[in-house]
Amino acid sequence: MPGYRNAPVPAWDPNEPADLAEAEEFLRLCYAEQPRLGPVEPRLAVIRAQVAATGSYVHTTEELTWGAKVAWRNASRCIGRLYWRSLVVLDRRRARTAEEIYALLVRHLCTAGDSSTVRPVISVFAPAVPGRPYARVWNEQLIRYAGYRTATGEVVGDPRYAGFTAAMQALGWRGKGEAFDVLPLAIETPMEGVRLFELPERAVLEVPILHPELGWFAELGLRWHAVPAISNMRLRVGGMNYPLAPFNGWYMGTEIGARNFADPDRYDMLPVVARRLGLDTSRESTLWRDRALVELNRAVLWSFERVGVKITDHHTESDRFLAHLRNEARAGREVPADWSWIVPPMSGGATGVFHRYYHEADQRPNFYLDPQASALASGAVCLLHGPAQCVA
Repeated sequence: MPGYRNAPVPAWDPNEPADLAEAEEFLRLCYAEQPRLGPVEPRLAVIRAQVAATGSYVHTTEELTWGAKVAWRNASRCIGRLYWRSLVVLDRRRARTAEEIYALLVRHLCTAGDSSTVRPVISVFAPAVPGRPYARVWNEQLIRYAGYRTATGEVVGDPRYAGFTAAMQALGWRGKGEAFDVLPLAIETPMEGVRLFELPERAVLEVPILHPELGWFAELGLRWHAVPAISNMRLRVGGMNYPLAPFNGWYMGTEIGARNFADPDRYDMLPVVARRLGLDTSRESTLWRDRALVELNRAVLWSFERVGVKITDHHTESDRFLAHLRNEARAGREVPADWSWIVPPMSGGATGVFHRYYHEADQRPNFYLDPQASALASGAVCLLHGPAQCVA
C-alpha cells in the first residue's frame, strides 16, 4: 500500500469487551456489500449472545476477509487504495507458538513477493480477548535494515532502526555490521515471551539499485527490499482488535528514493549523489538537492523495472488514486484521506492529488499504531528496562 502509515489512534484497552455497537455497524455493512452471505439478523443474534457471554465474538473467515479489505479502503494515509478488493487475506487465527507465527510470516513474505510479482497480502492472527495476553511482532515492518551506532556516534545502515538494532543486540542478536543487514523478527507470545528469528533469503526479495546512464551508481552499493510489510499495527474490525495483522502492498518509488535513501536521518544519500554528479552544493539556490533527488528516484524505478519487480511511480499512483475517488463516489461512499500523506514527497504540485481537499475521518474497519507498539518498534522499551524485562 504505497505511502501508508497510521491513522489517528483512538484509545484502546486490551481488556475491554468487543464494542457491540461497532460490531453491529460492521456486520450490517458487510452483509449489505456482500449479499451472498445472506440475511444479517440471524448473525447479529449470535454475536450479541457471544459478546454477552464472553465479552468477545468470532468473525467468520468471510467477515474477516471483507473487514480487512474495507480497512484498507478506509486507510486515510494510503494513496494506493484503488486495488483494495484484490487484497489476499490469510486467516492465521489458529497460530499460537512463536515457531508457528514465524513460519507463517515467512510464508506471507514468499506469497507477497513470489516470482517478483508483489501482491497485496495481509496475515491476520488471533484477536485480543479480554483478560488474556496476546501475540505480537515488535518490528515496525517484517523486513527492515539494521542501524549500527559506532563509537563516534555515526550509524552504519539505517539510522531509523539504530534503537531497535541495539535492542536486538541486547537480546543476543549479532548482525554483520553492514549497511543492509536484515533485522531479525522479534516475536512475542504469552507463553514464550520474546524470541528472535532470522528471515531466510527466500523470504527477502531485494533489488540492487543501479542507474540507466550513470555507471558509477553501482559503486554506491545500494539495494532495497521489494515487500513493504507493516507489522506492528492493530487491525480493528467490527469492534474486535487484531494486534498481529501484518500487511503489505508494493512500493511507490518515492518511498525509497525520496525518503528511505534521501532523508537526512535515514541513508542521507543526496549529498553523496550530488558530489558524484559534480553539482555545486555551496548554496541551496543551485537546486542540487532536487537534481540529485530526481536521479536517485530514476535509479530506484529503473532498477526495479529492470529485474521485473513491481513498483509504481508517484504520477501513475496519483492518477490511480483519483480513479479510486471516482469509483467510490459512484458507489456512494466518501473517501477518507490525509492530504499531507496522499501528496507524494517529490514533485507534489505536478500530481493531480495536490490540487484538491479531502474528507478526513476515522472510518472503521481500519489500522492503528498504538503507543506501546511504537515504543517496541523503536527499541525504547527494551533499552529502558534491559533485556531481562523486554517483554512488556
